[in-house]
Amino acid sequence: MKPYHNELIKEFYEAILLLENQTECDKFFEDICTVKELQDISQRLSVAKMLKEGKSYQVISKETGASTATISRVNRCLLYGSGGYETILKRIKNEDEQ
Repeated sequence: MKPYHNELIKEFYEAILLLENQTECDKFFEDICTVKELQDISQRLSVAKMLKEGKSYQVISKETGASTATISRVNRCLLYGSGGYETILKRIKNEDEQ
């Protein structure tokens, strides 16, 4: 078990998996996160997509408003992380192609 994983985080993940559609997801995250937290998480996903497309840090920063530190962190996750970004980016790509 990873050091930051505990029962509260496990329960949180399980709650997310119970969401059935985008409306439920929107309502849940609107209640549980601040606007800034949602913007930051969304920005990281956008940064990950753009990195996978081969865009430069400068272009990504300009288009998303992300700092180079954020872009670098996301890039490290893509290169050395646990594969979470890879999984979701592949699924998003598959959805877009359908």
